[in-house]
Amino acid sequence: RKKKPEDEEEHIWKWWEEESPGEGIKWKTLEHNGPVFPPDYEPLPKNVRFYYDGKHFELSPEAEEVAGFYARMLDHDYTSKEVFNKNFFKDWRRTMTEKERELITDLKKCNFRELDEYYKQQSELRKQMTKEEKQLIKQKNEEAVNKYGYCIVDGHKQKIGNFRIEPPGLFRGRGEHPKMGKLKKRVQPEDIIINIGEKVKVPTPPAGHKWKEVRHDNTVTWLASWTENIMGNVKYIMLNPSSKLKSIKDWQKYEKARELKKYVDKIRSDYRNDFKSREMMKRQRAVALYFIDKLALRAGNEKEEGETADTVGCCSLRVEHISLNAEKDGKQYVVNFDFLGKDSIRYVNSVSVEKRVFKNLKHFIADKSPGDDLFDRLNTSSLNKYLNSLMDGLTAKVFRTYNASNTLQQQLNELTKPDMTMPEKILAYNRANRAVALLCNHQKSISKTHDKQMENLDGKIKDKKTQIKELKKQYKESKGSGGDSGAKEKYEKKLKT
Repeated sequence: RKKKPEDEEEHIWKWWEEESPGEGIKWKTLEHNGPVFPPDYEPLPKNVRFYYDGKHFELSPEAEEVAGFYARMLDHDYTSKEVFNKNFFKDWRRTMTEKERELITDLKKCNFRELDEYYKQQSELRKQMTKEEKQLIKQKNEEAVNKYGYCIVDGHKQKIGNFRIEPPGLFRGRGEHPKMGKLKKRVQPEDIIINIGEKVKVPTPPAGHKWKEVRHDNTVTWLASWTENIMGNVKYIMLNPSSKLKSIKDWQKYEKARELKKYVDKIRSDYRNDFKSREMMKRQRAVALYFIDKLALRAGNEKEEGETADTVGCCSLRVEHISLNAEKDGKQYVVNFDFLGKDSIRYVNSVSVEKRVFKNLKHFIADKSPGDDLFDRLNTSSLNKYLNSLMDGLTAKVFRTYNASNTLQQQLNELTKPDMTMPEKILAYNRANRAVALLCNHQKSISKTHDKQMENLDGKIKDKKTQIKELKKQYKESKGSGGDSGAKEKYEKKLKT
């Protein structure tokens, strides 16, 4: 491995040894070069055509770009979903000219096949690039990282986490998201707020554009922000997790969890006492806290109905998400959970609970329909307000961090020995992490390249089927014409592979 020259060696900033800049102050000086925007759209070659109702129709560049997003997904399940198609067609028509809107009124009459084939050909051409061409692209990427991938915080070079603005495309969402198929619009410099230190050069926007706003706010850690058009959420360009500002945030999170250790016994005693409270709200709060503490469930955020996928947390559980068994698999007072949590990750668990919890749950679900709230007297805001009254800064999220950290520590104590080799220590650490993952219901998400990989596999299967069909034809012809046995054996061997 080549050793870096001395001037390229990463400088270790021991920020924890420095004096704090003051309450709420995140940095004294901040310099960066702004975000990198995706390239502008290049219209398709004239021989790549879009057809409507069997006739060629030339689209405007804006409408053609969005049509291309849909064409790339023709082999995907999404384009067979009614919600996806409805949302896409509605947003696509908004990008069309008046003439295009008058003519294109039915998605089923649209033929995107030539666009689909063109993008597949382009994908194949990229795979066939020479070593020199690939090296040139790699070099350009490295140049972009060197220019835009770092910032200077208080005189120290720090890595930026995500300096590239996401390109436009069609929104997919997690699970059966009600907004799947909607157009994620191209982010323009006019949408971007730049946050940078005073008396330093402000990044230059692309030619012909200007920034929405330039701020000098040293109480926040983001470098640029904008509001995405699907959910109306604010997106940020932040520093890399290894940077000082991100590390401080993590450190504060775990310090808050350490602080909870001083209060946790009293809090647990209080919520157990509330299991038998005369107030229904207190009993519901006590059971919810029991679940958050014992099972590391997320509290769940309040959200507008129909705006997001049907995901829930502890406070937003519905009657349909649980079932009760007085006895199951040799255990008493079993609660069975089955719901979609954050990012539409399914949570399925059967757990034995305390008798009081079980009795309360039976009471909570009595005379309710499956779609009714389990904790109808409770929400996340009121729960966190109560927790904050017990300990400054305490939220349901801190319980999750505390229990995850506690589980990791217990596992490491059990699995490690002083005389272990490094590979043994790594194995023990991975096993301890697995126990935390099970507690928190952490699961591997689908790879970002999953769709591409599946597309490639579908292509290979298609090619193999064509090959088999051709070989069968050749074998049949050879057999019918009484060809030599050697040729027959050759075809039979190929068919088996």
